[in-house]
Amino acid sequence: MLEDRSFVPATGQTPDTARTGDETAASAAAPSPARRGHGAALAVRLAVVVAVLAVAGGGVWIVTRAAAPQASPTTTDIPALSVKAVDVKPGSIAPVNAVVAGGAADQGTAPQSARPAGGDPLQAWADKVAPVTGIPARAVRAYGNAELAMREVDRGCHISWATLAGIGRIESNHGQYGGAVLGADGRPSKPIIGVPLDGSSGVRAISDTDGGQLDGDPVADRAVGPMQFIPGTWRKWASDATGDGRADPQQIDDAALTAARYLCAGGRDMASPAGWWAGILSYNNSTEYAQKVFGLADGYAKAAQKVQAG
Repeated sequence: MLEDRSFVPATGQTPDTARTGDETAASAAAPSPARRGHGAALAVRLAVVVAVLAVAGGGVWIVTRAAAPQASPTTTDIPALSVKAVDVKPGSIAPVNAVVAGGAADQGTAPQSARPAGGDPLQAWADKVAPVTGIPARAVRAYGNAELAMREVDRGCHISWATLAGIGRIESNHGQYGGAVLGADGRPSKPIIGVPLDGSSGVRAISDTDGGQLDGDPVADRAVGPMQFIPGTWRKWASDATGDGRADPQQIDDAALTAARYLCAGGRDMASPAGWWAGILSYNNSTEYAQKVFGLADGYAKAAQKVQAG
């Protein structure tokens, strides 16, 4: 939601009730008993109004503070420091494009919003892939769910869960950055919020666009959630992957599907070298960043292929 920047003018007399300075001075110098009584009553009423407004204002402040996330020193760069960039030329090749559960329709895999009753084949697949990739099973399921959902609405994109996992590892270590624990509901135990984008050294300058609603910062925007979306970008692409009626950047299913939609924009084919690199560089315009995501995505896909084949 955009910040409300409406201007509220200072309270003052309206032209039809204004008096000249002489009249005001004369009235002040010799007030009548009636006027004094009226003035006293008015003063009491004003005091009551001020007290009510103070209490109401305090209540609004408390509600706002309780609902808004607290800005934190979390940075999107730190999770990537231990990841090595692979020596691959941009646009020359795409990572192995492994698909969820081998893509076998008879295994019954389906996005969460269309999951059949009885059993959860997507979870069973995630439980097999998690140990060999080092990704929490809850995160694997979110990435896989996003791939399956996009397979239904944009078959030409060919987005792979492994590419989404590569981004998730770089951005937040799969929702675990800063000591957070990814819960069964897909949300980290504490909000993941990036550094202020205030134009300081090595940081873009993006003034606040959400009134601190998503990032807790009313001055500058900050990237939020496991996939680290800037509030303005989140508003454009926000997706509800779980069907709960709410798109939440801190919820990893929603964040992964939103990232998939963003990467697939414009008819992009994420299985082709040109499409894959264009997509990742649109997410973060850094060759080193893309090379790190490439190495992670390729490694995750190959590890999953082995366990699925076995």
